[in-house]
Amino acid sequence: MSVAQTFDQPKSASTARPMSGEELINELQSNGVRLVDPKNSGESRRGGAGPSDHTALTINDKTVMIPVHTAPAFSSPYVVDAPDAEGNSRVRRDGVDVGRVKFPFRPKFYDLSTADGVPYSHIAALHSKDVLATTILQTCIRYQSRTKTCKFCSIGQSLAAGRTIERKTPEQLGEVAKAAVELDGITQMIMTTGTPPTKDRGASLLVESAEGVKARVDLPIQGQCEPPDTDDWFQRMKDAGIDSLGMHLEAVSDEVRAEVMPGKAQVSIDRYFEAFEAAVEVFGRGEVSTYILAGLGDTKEQIINMSERLIDIGVYPFVVPFVPISGTPMESHPTPSAGFMHEILMPIGKMLRESGIKSEDMAAGCAKCGACSALSLYEKLKTPAE
Repeated sequence: MSVAQTFDQPKSASTARPMSGEELINELQSNGVRLVDPKNSGESRRGGAGPSDHTALTINDKTVMIPVHTAPAFSSPYVVDAPDAEGNSRVRRDGVDVGRVKFPFRPKFYDLSTADGVPYSHIAALHSKDVLATTILQTCIRYQSRTKTCKFCSIGQSLAAGRTIERKTPEQLGEVAKAAVELDGITQMIMTTGTPPTKDRGASLLVESAEGVKARVDLPIQGQCEPPDTDDWFQRMKDAGIDSLGMHLEAVSDEVRAEVMPGKAQVSIDRYFEAFEAAVEVFGRGEVSTYILAGLGDTKEQIINMSERLIDIGVYPFVVPFVPISGTPMESHPTPSAGFMHEILMPIGKMLRESGIKSEDMAAGCAKCGACSALSLYEKLKTPAE
């Protein structure tokens, strides 16, 4: 099946009525929202790595990332009213109040700059309410080639727009992390990177960056990179201060990988599993994770089966709904429906629950943050049979 086709997915069962937390998060992450007052509705992110074209919203005390700058969001049936002075607002569908949300306040560390004038917000960003995230190298060998680029990626957009810098030094990262902890109560840090033209695929950058942060502040860190050329890098990353590791599959079938991420697909799924098993030996069960983007073209069964295989070896499959980002080759690709996500997350949540692997037990990382998926809620949501 070509990813250009609209894949078969269940229609959303949502109606205009009050919703549970996991249902509302699923609906908003799949459909996005329209903001009545965009200028006064918190900090949003356009382009770049990580959750892009989103804004942060707190729903039932859980802060999540919701699309606001995407094509589906522009026509979303969900509308978020202008927030009050405390950041509180309501979500409406067809004029009916379906839930309450809160916009987080702007972090204090955003108002600071380095001695040479680089804004702290260009070095690291707030994700969720207490998670600091950074892309230590804002370029990628995949992104620079039309034939190898991941078609969903926008890593170069924020750099081109002047909202970040290309290379964050260990000293800068340590300085910003310390300030974010002291001023905004940050409790964990996520370091990802574009893939450099080196065999270690970014592992050495993570080592020196983690050392720079841990020299300034004792903060749990997740590092994220492609599987390096040799497995000895996992112990080197652990020794440098990286507490948790992410190596992201994104797509789970060879067919979809080859079509939407032709460069990255050259690193085989077999190599990913060799790396996963070696990394689990170093970091421990549940401290290695992988991002899976539901909606790229993989079927429900393929995603569930891959997740089961990952959980069996101690890897957390962080399954999130695909968000088409403006300006990318997949900007018009359909998003997965809330129903499609529910039918994936429900069995995966059950498998995680039975395996004893919990996102909340991780030292750091995207799955522990949980802002881009409702999966952490499904870990606790028992099926009728249970």
